[in-house]
Amino acid sequence: MTRWGVKACRGGGAPAQAVGPPQVDLRLAGEFGVARDGIELPDGQVGSRKSRTLLKLLAVERPALVPVDRIVEVLWDAQPPAAAEQNVATLVSRLRAALGTNVIQGGRQGYVEYDPATGTYSMTEEQAFALANPDGAVYAPGAFVLALGATRAIPRITEAFRTGAGMGWHEHDEDVFIGCEQFFRPGYIANLIPSWIPALDGVQDKLRAGAKVADIGCGLGASTILLALEYANSHITGSDYHDRSIELARKRAADAGVADRASFEVASASSFSGSGYDLAATFDCLHDMGDPLGAARHVRQALKPDGTWLVVEPYAADEPAGNMNPIGRVYYNASTVLCVPNALSQAGGYALGAQAGEAAIRQVVTDAGFTRFRRAAETPFNLVYEVRP
Repeated sequence: MTRWGVKACRGGGAPAQAVGPPQVDLRLAGEFGVARDGIELPDGQVGSRKSRTLLKLLAVERPALVPVDRIVEVLWDAQPPAAAEQNVATLVSRLRAALGTNVIQGGRQGYVEYDPATGTYSMTEEQAFALANPDGAVYAPGAFVLALGATRAIPRITEAFRTGAGMGWHEHDEDVFIGCEQFFRPGYIANLIPSWIPALDGVQDKLRAGAKVADIGCGLGASTILLALEYANSHITGSDYHDRSIELARKRAADAGVADRASFEVASASSFSGSGYDLAATFDCLHDMGDPLGAARHVRQALKPDGTWLVVEPYAADEPAGNMNPIGRVYYNASTVLCVPNALSQAGGYALGAQAGEAAIRQVVTDAGFTRFRRAAETPFNLVYEVRP
């Protein structure tokens, strides 16, 4: 399977027009020609004969991605050089230098590699990194499981938007719960113990010595179990209003060998049990709640006077313009079908959504009576706040 290919930017008809500065026009009818900003270029400036042949091929095939093996076949027929892919990359580089970087785009495609000599399939390091390790820093299949599960509720979500009644998290397909855990857990593995806990003032020492921890909205218990595995002297209580998630969390804690120091209860963020907590944590869930203010007030009364609330939220700017990027688009779409409908299905009157931003979270915790709030850490996907009474 071809690993990568190249394409010309979109255009139409003959001449074919490439977008982006500078303006490039290709004459395909009659004698082939190239003009930049309205001035026709001599053949030598465009490049070699093979460069011009490649440019014509990409123009004819636009906007499709042309596989490299197809390019090699056109340029060298049955006698390609030993380093054909490298030669193609050189030709593309020269065309970009002559015509502008936006004229030709390249990209890999496919999920596996195939070796016809051995009849075997394999993954590149990059493919394996993103697709094959559920305990790695990125596990893309989780995002697909989550998205596919969410699409099964589209008729319900559509009606919920019409009525304003919302749709509860617990009403979704089970793939939503499984996919959500698979999507977020790699980020917690990569960051929770190595960087987020150390970023909180004095919390790591408390956990090592033995602390009482509340993991609120714990879902399937990924964060609860990670904390229990690392801090054997502490006890972590995970809570979630969704009974099926708590059932799975208990099983996973037992499988991980931490059932003695990781317990779970079915309870909402405004009603979880216990007090005197050294640490409370909410991972990617405060924005989902219909009453985050009520939850924040409950967290405050459950903490010790010197306790800490770790708030992990999706990365977001305070204004929509700051969220118009690939990550923001993913979060806005997820928020539309999951976060906002869940909040609207609950009492409280809030619908923060996945792109609430720091100012909105600060306002909630301040209104709840907390006096100290700071951004303690961040990743491309999350903002991490330290909140204290």
